[in-house]
Amino acid sequence: MKVSYYPGCTLKTKAKHLEDSALASLAALGVEIRELPRWNCCGAVHSLADDDLIHHVAPVRDLIRAKDEGSERLVTLCSMCYNTLARANLLMRNDEVKRKTINDFMTEESDYQGEVEVEHLIPFLRDVIGWDNLRAKIKVPLTGMKIASYYGCTLVRPQNVAIEPVAGKIMNEFVEALGAEPIDFSANTLCCGSYQVLAHPDSVADVVGRIIESASRAGADALILSCPLCEYNLLKKQEELLEKQKIGRRMPVFYFSQLLAMALGLGPESYRPDMSDAASVEFLKSKNFSVESAAVQA
Repeated sequence: MKVSYYPGCTLKTKAKHLEDSALASLAALGVEIRELPRWNCCGAVHSLADDDLIHHVAPVRDLIRAKDEGSERLVTLCSMCYNTLARANLLMRNDEVKRKTINDFMTEESDYQGEVEVEHLIPFLRDVIGWDNLRAKIKVPLTGMKIASYYGCTLVRPQNVAIEPVAGKIMNEFVEALGAEPIDFSANTLCCGSYQVLAHPDSVADVVGRIIESASRAGADALILSCPLCEYNLLKKQEELLEKQKIGRRMPVFYFSQLLAMALGLGPESYRPDMSDAASVEFLKSKNFSVESAAVQA
């Protein structure tokens, strides 16, 4: 099976542990990934201004690349990239006037009508691979791990691009397929603060504390997520929160794909513990997973 893949910018730098673990896992599942040629940054956020079409050009150009490759499906890993591409795709499908304006502007590109389906990897695993097939491939079940799935904003908002109608089911099913115990917690879709970490860091610290404490009270050993910005906020603010006694303990944080690679029996060069924080590494050690990744190229 061949699938077109959009990586996005951060997955080539600070979030390589998201990409490396996902691509290694897909290879182990028999999926051949074709990274889009000449992809560009998606813009990171979907413009909400009705008269601001120039910021839709970047994601639409990526969708054109997929269409010109002959792809019907474009898989993403980053929540924010998924959200931006999926919403731009709907705009091009549903708004004839804006579609014509954007297509006319990009004179060197082929016209785009919304022909490609944008899909996040988690629904792809359910709908294309199948949970039963995934379970059959698991070599190291994550037995004894209590995992809380953090959706954040961009996997579930707005409703027309949400990966599921009500957050909770699909990521819990994913966790169960890996052999771990899914933990529900009330803050699983609470915004981490996003880019407000730059302008209002104290407010972001407060909301991160609510997320961490909610998962901790529910009995979670660790959080999983798929957004590099969420990972940054949830990890970077924990030390400050501990010092202020706003949280009771450090919460390990992983990308969902890291746990997938571990359960598939792949080595640390795939799930990249070298890019995880100290608390997450200690958690892996406690579960007898190797954290030695000398073979990894930084």
